[in-house]
Amino acid sequence: MIVDDHPVVRDGLRGMFAGVSDIEVVAEAGDGLEALAQARACRPDVVLMDLRMPNLDGVGAIVRLREHHPDIRVIVLTTYDTDSHIARAMAAGVSGYLLKDAPREELHRAVRTAAQGGAVLAPSVAAALINLERAGPSGREMEVLRLVAKGLANKEIARCLLISETTVKTHLKHVFAKLGVDTRAAAVAVALERGLL
Repeated sequence: MIVDDHPVVRDGLRGMFAGVSDIEVVAEAGDGLEALAQARACRPDVVLMDLRMPNLDGVGAIVRLREHHPDIRVIVLTTYDTDSHIARAMAAGVSGYLLKDAPREELHRAVRTAAQGGAVLAPSVAAALINLERAGPSGREMEVLRLVAKGLANKEIARCLLISETTVKTHLKHVFAKLGVDTRAAAVAVALERGLL
């Protein structure tokens, strides 16, 4: 199934798979909500999922797909290769992450690999993941996270650390990106899971 909010992109991708004997495009969707409905109806083996879409974005759709259809493999196909996009997608449980400039043969290989239970990453994405794993939250970011874990609000954290509330928010934004989460509770949970707290 191809999920992208741009019809021209869906048309182009469908064309890239036309004539490939072992891959069939069984459904298309223009946003995450439509993708969930199509997944229920068509049960695709693999989903090519864009990240930025209206109504329900790619990561939100991936999380719900993984909950309701854990057997469906999802490959992110996007133009975004920032650390935060990659971390959020990986945390959601994707089988792959490719960029939209991937050649036709690479897309074919990725779909086959995902269908067989394997994982596929664009080289720049693999490098970013290694760097994210190495980086981890900085000392100051961990100080902020420890205070979040104690239940302090941003204003209280700022007062404790003698920094501005804006700086606290910036540190939290970096922590979220490095841990692949988007809420304070999830950041604490992942940090505990990884032994950081």
